[in-house]
Amino acid sequence: MKNIALHQVHEKLGAKMVPFAGFNMPVQYEGVTAEHLTVRESVGVFDVSHMGEFLVSGENALALIQKVTSNDASKLEIGDAQYSCFPNTENGIVDDLICYRIKEDQYLLVVNASNIEKDWNWISKYNEEFGADLRDLSDDYSLLAIQGPKAVEAMQSLSSLDLADIPFYKFKVGDFAGIEHVIISATGYTGSGGFEIYCKNSEVEQIWNRVFLAGAEFGIKPIGLAARDTLRLEMGYCLYGNDIDDTTSPIEAGLGWITKFTKDFVNSEALAKQKEEKPSRKLVAFILNERGIPRQGYDIVDDEGAKIGNVTSGTMSPNLSKGIGLGYVPTASSKVGSQILIQIRKKAIPATVVKLPFYKK
Repeated sequence: MKNIALHQVHEKLGAKMVPFAGFNMPVQYEGVTAEHLTVRESVGVFDVSHMGEFLVSGENALALIQKVTSNDASKLEIGDAQYSCFPNTENGIVDDLICYRIKEDQYLLVVNASNIEKDWNWISKYNEEFGADLRDLSDDYSLLAIQGPKAVEAMQSLSSLDLADIPFYKFKVGDFAGIEHVIISATGYTGSGGFEIYCKNSEVEQIWNRVFLAGAEFGIKPIGLAARDTLRLEMGYCLYGNDIDDTTSPIEAGLGWITKFTKDFVNSEALAKQKEEKPSRKLVAFILNERGIPRQGYDIVDDEGAKIGNVTSGTMSPNLSKGIGLGYVPTASSKVGSQILIQIRKKAIPATVVKLPFYKK
């Protein structure tokens, strides 16, 4: 197990540390619901320094990224971020990622911690054709996600940049918490606004301390990975390993919006065909009609009790106080308003397919 740079800080704060994706990570501090509501109502800080960062540079950097990712990175201006995925050759997904355009010929790819080695090998294989300069910065950089509706106001005193002037999925490089050349990105996986701060491991403790000083009057709190999961699920954001993986296509997963067939990329022909012919199953969002908590792996069944799909993510929504989830069902059962059944132990609980997000501000 690897330790992130702030491991001892989290232990002193009383965090429950658990193994996650090869790292010891803080899963919760005071409790999932309290932490979840802190982010929805004010501001909280996640340490997600386990994430992977690859720097792609050189004249063929864009050509490589266009080949291995599904979205169209040629649309990115310097200062733009873009959600995308690495398709595999079997109609599945190697990983999902965020691509940042740092300079004219320089991009930062931020990948999931559990897939760092897999992703690196995948990109490297295709880079034999392009010869871009690839660097794995994962072990040298930390990442803090400062999330919530009060994030801008709480953090403004820490930077000379106008934080309110950074639109969603844009970023700036500048001073933050006394450190120069920090990436301040208006991204995050909570749906409640805020920033993600990329810095060197040697800088992260100073930034963490100053963030909590600046945010004290706004009720800022540290937030664990458990609340990160409930927050992203209320928004219907896919989690790799749950809702998407090597066996799920971006078309099935509702990620057609990041799959651009205006360019040639890995497996693009097969995915274009699948989109045209319509996939046999789709990822849907559902709310339980009765009390219960859906969990990953639970069966989705028909009226006769026969399995028709599976729950990929599920929880009791802290904001809705209802059981919510994502799961794959036959396309015929995927329309909004469709009635499905979730097998929870010995009882099939009725649920309604809904439009995302579950949580609306």
